[in-house]
Amino acid sequence: MTDTVERIKCLIIGSGPAGYTAAIYAARADMKPIMYTGMEPGGQLTTTTEVDNFPGYPEGIDGPTMMIQLQQQAERFGTEVRMGMVTSVELNKTHGGIHKVEIDNGSTLEAESIIIATGATAKYLGLPSEQRLRGGGVSACAVCDGFFFKGQEVAIVGGGDTAAEESTYLANICSKVTLLVRKGEMRASKAMQHRVNNTPNLEVKYFTEIEEVLGDQVVEGLRLVNNQTGEKEDIKVTGLFIAIGHKPNTEIFKGQLEMDETGYIITKGKSTKTNIPGVFASGDVQDKEYRQAITAAGTGCMAALDAERYLAAVESKEEVEA
Repeated sequence: MTDTVERIKCLIIGSGPAGYTAAIYAARADMKPIMYTGMEPGGQLTTTTEVDNFPGYPEGIDGPTMMIQLQQQAERFGTEVRMGMVTSVELNKTHGGIHKVEIDNGSTLEAESIIIATGATAKYLGLPSEQRLRGGGVSACAVCDGFFFKGQEVAIVGGGDTAAEESTYLANICSKVTLLVRKGEMRASKAMQHRVNNTPNLEVKYFTEIEEVLGDQVVEGLRLVNNQTGEKEDIKVTGLFIAIGHKPNTEIFKGQLEMDETGYIITKGKSTKTNIPGVFASGDVQDKEYRQAITAAGTGCMAALDAERYLAAVESKEEVEA
């Protein structure tokens, strides 16, 4: 006697703005979605203290509360939210095929459609003081949190286009920005480097690394070290922005889904369709350009609509063949 394998019409993997928005739309379309939250229920926004740029919250809202409310809204329409992590997938390449999924508790599921919303994880320096002050002045998103440091002195770490773009963005808001580059030159494009060099309140320190983030409850300064001379220096800042990249959470899909060189899932045109029929990707797992809660929510909506149309087409074809 064998155990019955659970069949799911729509499986949502991940629980940030993309996953919950997909769940809301899928549930309202009677797709009976089941969501697995992953290791970080609510995604990156659970580490964000204030969200001021998401429409509909005129007074702002803290990230964890926003995620709880999104979950409640998804559940109100019938989404089943389960704590747990998808550990492996076996994707079916045929139209109308069934995808097999394993969960960390050992159970196996069969899904007619899958919406991937596993997000991306910001890379940090790995300093204990940096991790302790995340949410207390340490941020991985200048566009999200820069406003809170208006008129203040801040620092940003990185040498690529993202660091260059975010440092010039911060320079429009903050009184002074110090860009810390580990090497003797930036990796950013020449155009972005020119923009950095022509911003008067933006100082670039090369061959510079952070030894420690200073402050008990909030960021009060940085202890810097020149990696060529060993010379140390303390600077006063109230905010530290990390811009050394993101890592999309796509390990379990490698070898099955088309990805770019950094691991972001490639979707077709303006849709959320992947190279596998019935599998859709939304949010930061396929977006390395914008990485905002509102854009993630938008693609979550798109993924649910794409999945609904896919399932309808499969059902219609089956009825014709029958």
